[in-house]
Amino acid sequence: MKEIEIEKAMDLENKIFIDVRSPSEYKENHIPGAINVPIFSDEERAVVGTTYKVEGQNSAKWQAMNVVSSKIPELMKTIRQEIEAGKQPIIYCWRGGMRSKSVCTFAEFSGLNVTRLSGGIRSYRQWITQHLTEELLPQRFVVLHGMTGVGKTIILHMLKDRGFPILDLEALAGHRGSVFGGIGLGVHNQKTFESLLYHDLKKVQGLPYVCMEAESRRIGKATQPDWLLQAKTKGIHIILETTVEIRAQRIYEEYVDPYGKEPDFRERVGEAIAPILKRMTPATRDDILGALEAGDFYRFISTLLTDYYDPRYQHKLDEYPGPFYFVNVDDLERCVEEIIQILSKSNKYNEELPQSRSH
Repeated sequence: MKEIEIEKAMDLENKIFIDVRSPSEYKENHIPGAINVPIFSDEERAVVGTTYKVEGQNSAKWQAMNVVSSKIPELMKTIRQEIEAGKQPIIYCWRGGMRSKSVCTFAEFSGLNVTRLSGGIRSYRQWITQHLTEELLPQRFVVLHGMTGVGKTIILHMLKDRGFPILDLEALAGHRGSVFGGIGLGVHNQKTFESLLYHDLKKVQGLPYVCMEAESRRIGKATQPDWLLQAKTKGIHIILETTVEIRAQRIYEEYVDPYGKEPDFRERVGEAIAPILKRMTPATRDDILGALEAGDFYRFISTLLTDYYDPRYQHKLDEYPGPFYFVNVDDLERCVEEIIQILSKSNKYNEELPQSRSH
């Protein structure tokens, strides 16, 4: 049975990681780009585990064989399709144990050329921990600031469409940072965030600049490394500005329009806002809860912006030394053009920027 260490596996150009763990294990954390070909469903894995605890290893192995035997043809078909597509399958489970060994054995009997990842996903996690360092950073960041709902993510991806390199931390965290942040997304845990962060930073390593948003240390369930937070403070800082009305409308269009008719939407919003209610004044809390109960989400959003998020914004700006460039974002296309003009004056983003309006 061929095995490969994670260091060598990461260097292969035509690899395809095949995760043979259960769907819930795969969802909790997996190697980016890996496909899930589970030999056990979550329920089947639980049954085999119970058999192991109650009746011992041999009984559990027999139970597993009964479960897997009918699935072998379909498992092998999936692996063969990847090989026929020009990929080199690398099979892994949790720690390189029985599940990956079994699949590799079946594959060899079927005449399929596969490789087993030594140490399983645990070895990948250790590799990420060792390699996710500040050495991956670009030379400089272009940091977009702005109050909640101003449209930072929209502008970031408009810059991407123009060919500018970006780092979208909210996408990596599966969370948009606000009360509505996790709605419509699969919120990522720290392991997944760090894996995705490594791979995206690897793409921009050494570039003269990368555009990103000024995110807080914690985004959803994920926490940024200190060296990334420090690197952002030395970047080119652009503050996006628009009215409360436009910001509220953009948030409404992003969250309420696509998800507001879902039966549990109001309940999910209520759960999301619960942790911050105690930080509000009684009047603000009553107004927000009243708007939520009435289903008046535009008023809910507007009050949340003016009475909760906006007063905290200046404190966040104080974490950055500046200088700051202020750009109006009422017109999205014009905003992007102004940002490009600002960046073009920085001589390929490497020279010191001239002083501008301070905050």
